[in-house]
Amino acid sequence: MTHNLYIFLTLLLSLNLTAQVSDFASVDFTKANNIAKIHEGAKLDNLPLLAYQLTSKLSTDVEKFRAIYTWVSKNIKGDNAQHNMVSKNRKKFKNDSIAFSKWNKQYLKVVFKKLRKYKKTMCTGYAYLIQELCYLANIECVIVDGYGRSVDANTNSLDMVNHSWNAVKLNNKWYLCDATWSSGYTDEYNCFITDYNDGYFLTDPVLFGKSHYPAKKKWLLTDKIITSSFTKAPLIYGETYKHNIDPIAPKNRDVTLRKGEEITFSLKATDSDLNKTVSLVHYIGFKEKKFDISNITNNNGIISFNHKFKHKGNYDAHLKINDDIVATYTVKVIKD
Repeated sequence: MTHNLYIFLTLLLSLNLTAQVSDFASVDFTKANNIAKIHEGAKLDNLPLLAYQLTSKLSTDVEKFRAIYTWVSKNIKGDNAQHNMVSKNRKKFKNDSIAFSKWNKQYLKVVFKKLRKYKKTMCTGYAYLIQELCYLANIECVIVDGYGRSVDANTNSLDMVNHSWNAVKLNNKWYLCDATWSSGYTDEYNCFITDYNDGYFLTDPVLFGKSHYPAKKKWLLTDKIITSSFTKAPLIYGETYKHNIDPIAPKNRDVTLRKGEEITFSLKATDSDLNKTVSLVHYIGFKEKKFDISNITNNNGIISFNHKFKHKGNYDAHLKINDDIVATYTVKVIKD
């Protein structure tokens, strides 16, 4: 690919990303957010009442969906025990999808009981609750099953689905969101920490597709993602979505270079000042070491810089914005 063609394609990608993100830029979600907060702690034993409380005073579907999504993300806790149980049986029935489906159908009864009684669940419960509240608010919404890539679930192949999220129709257009990953995370002590991440709300399909791949391709909502690019792409994080960053280059997580060869890292960012805080690091034990970077540029929101790996070896290279890691690459440096 020529340099000019590469720049053209990345600029085209960035224009599409911006257009998606700005669809509701003029909407003030303050009222919807406040309504969700007012009803913090509400029970799940009467979903029609909860849907009415969250949406009746809002005039547009996107505001209603915002209230529903924010409430679910901030009031439902992730249950790692359920997640581990499903993961264990997914591996157990790896070669027998019918047996897994039968087991999973039975286990869903436990999932929904825990959700209603304790407001604890896994991804299926989050997606189910979003869908049910949307149905009661007369908003078209579906559950999307597929593959989620994270540090804990780095999907190298698409064997069996491991994640669920939602697609919602607003103003006759479909959008993607993930309340599970918006809600928080499990810490090193296996405790769930509520930490709302707005980056998974109505996310641009291209960015969303960096960590989500649906079992039914129509829910990609874009033709710019193929299976191989999903499984080979760099790992990205919740902070990537918080900053609304789309890593562009290198395209693959695993990179092989010759010693002394220069490589270009590029990312798309909506914040034009992020180039001032970009860095490339690796870790020796718990100690962070910065790589020397050069030729930092910001061309219409596409931030690029170069680095030369001077020594042979294997490196986990982490792209950082401020103090947040937003992408990870595995770099193998061979003899020149």
